Amino acid sequence: MTTASRRGSADEAIERVLAHLTRGRLLAAVRAMVDIPSPTGGEAQLAEWIASDLASAGVDAEVQRIDSSQANAVATVPGGDGPSLLLYAPIDTFTTGDPALDVPGASVTWRPDLAPRSVVSGDIVEGLGAGNPKGHGAVVLAVLHALHAAGVTPPGDVVGGFGAGGMPSFAVSGVGAPDRTNTGHGVGAGFMLERGYTTDFAVIAKPGWTVLHEEVGLVWIDVTVHGGHTYVGSRHRIPYSNAVASAGRVAIALEDWLDGYAQRHRYATMTPQGIVSSISGGLRRLAASTPAAVTLRLDLRLTTRQTPATVLREVRAMLAGVSEQIGVEVSARAVAAIPATHTPPGSPVIQAVIDAFETVSGSPHEIVMDNSGATDANILRMRGLPTARVGMPKVPAVPDGSDIDFTRGMNLVDVREMQRLGEILVRTVFLLPSKADRDQAG
Repeated sequence: MTTASRRGSADEAIERVLAHLTRGRLLAAVRAMVDIPSPTGGEAQLAEWIASDLASAGVDAEVQRIDSSQANAVATVPGGDGPSLLLYAPIDTFTTGDPALDVPGASVTWRPDLAPRSVVSGDIVEGLGAGNPKGHGAVVLAVLHALHAAGVTPPGDVVGGFGAGGMPSFAVSGVGAPDRTNTGHGVGAGFMLERGYTTDFAVIAKPGWTVLHEEVGLVWIDVTVHGGHTYVGSRHRIPYSNAVASAGRVAIALEDWLDGYAQRHRYATMTPQGIVSSISGGLRRLAASTPAAVTLRLDLRLTTRQTPATVLREVRAMLAGVSEQIGVEVSARAVAAIPATHTPPGSPVIQAVIDAFETVSGSPHEIVMDNSGATDANILRMRGLPTARVGMPKVPAVPDGSDIDFTRGMNLVDVREMQRLGEILVRTVFLLPSKADRDQAG
């Protein structure tokens, strides 16, 4: 078969699949997924529903258990002898859906969009994780259904992966197995690939109306500011060093330093950001005392030109100056690290997704710069899968005209954008070139 005839056959198959990628199928998928809570560490119920939904339609699907509370869902649409493709999306939410755990951290007061309950207003669906990650996972789910219902044979196996633990999170107290501490940071993606679902290529569906071939990594660093444990009644009688006050000075110094850090390390499509994310220390039951130490936690992003070890040394060098300036001991250690990763832009999967993107968008693809978001794409690439990332734009406005902050933005999705992303994924399945096509092109 010539390349031209293969493309003609692919176009016919694409149209047959797209006929089954309906608005109703997409809407039903996202509503069902939003209505099942899936905080990091507690995704098993949603994974069970996804596998059951696919299996009931005749798709080969299974629940891949990690523990009693955490699981992936994985499904396969068999294809020909061409390259296999993983369509991947995580399924755990950034916040938990429990007011006791999310307030006041994510919002000062409880809001409807923080609840795992879908509400439809025209083309907009709102509810916990409706946009990220469940809207993207629902697109993958609908694409698998459409591929199967169309009765076409993809060029190679198409694996749908719905991964637990995709959020940058440690174990959440009160969620999942109490003795598990490694429930986030891509554990589901790694487990999925280890247990038989490694493919030739992968596409991860995560927010952003663009195609990305690389992502920043991250390193979490705990900065401990030392002080003196003492009693308020003795403040004027013995040496006094309040670690809470000193930690405030260190936090301000770090926040000021992080602006320069991002610009110094800007590289390719990445501008790695950082934040001081939390503070812990002191005995709340003893307001009469100062703590011996207070700990700040940092999230610093890094590019493919950096490593977690070099970032830690850079932070320690900066803190040495702050320590000398304020006259208190400050120490730092890394508590989590995931390297930045890169797929060559010329990789077949990157080119296939870009071709699909341009067809759907009707305009040339433009690479978005200054990125600092990390996803399970790093986990997939670290396991040897050339990976492209593509997703939906965030909802810019809602019918009631109210504000959309970061958290609410995660909890909104436009079904029309789901349709566009679904078409990109379908086209990618059939545009991914076989080895024969690559050899002919080369």
